Amino acid sequence: MADVIATAGVEAAAERVSALFARIQESLAGWRDAILGEDTAAPTAPATLDATVGALVIPLLQEDDPLLVGAGFIAAPEFTGGDDLHFSWWLGPLEENPVFGSTTEPSRLDLASRSYSDYLRDFRSLEWYSIPQTTHRTHITGPYVDHLCACDYIVTVTSPVERDGRMIGVVGVDVYVKRLERELLPAMLGAGRPAVLVNEAGRAMVSTDPAVLVGDVVATGEDAVRCVGTPFRLV
Repeated sequence: MADVIATAGVEAAAERVSALFARIQESLAGWRDAILGEDTAAPTAPATLDATVGALVIPLLQEDDPLLVGAGFIAAPEFTGGDDLHFSWWLGPLEENPVFGSTTEPSRLDLASRSYSDYLRDFRSLEWYSIPQTTHRTHITGPYVDHLCACDYIVTVTSPVERDGRMIGVVGVDVYVKRLERELLPAMLGAGRPAVLVNEAGRAMVSTDPAVLVGDVVATGEDAVRCVGTPFRLV
């Protein structure tokens, strides 16, 4: 009987994970439609794009206890008529960190002021951009330490924005892992046994076992419970 209860608890926790990421993907789908707007192949002026994206994402970043720490659209050059990717990306209020200190309002990411971002010269080669471009599907990257903005463990969800079968950018969000813990730990603690949420590579994201830290590799077996609609499993 105890095993049955524990299994039901793990499955309920997996459903909570699925529901959370389904909510994120629903937001991305709405942003994608709004950004495409009228069916035209003409380039969109960066200022116009920034106004459109800002209106979509800033309200979510201004919520009390927001889920997201970053959100926006990274446009391919052919979308804006520029020479490189255009980051129409906003950061939510940030806790004290070596890059920004602390902020109380959303702010737009300004790559031109980031001399330390030289290691990211070709953003298109990075996982959060290259995999949606290859698969034409939403992708979840992480957990990883974001050295560009948050200086903490985050998870990034990106979805391709396509016109005529060709990707013209990605809409996406960043979520602190510690924010995911607040969302998911109550359900995981109710599982009736230690539980670890792992990504596709088996790296821990959220754990009720204090011996398992974010980023640790966890062995997964046949009893791992998949979180539908995500690459994650509960073990």
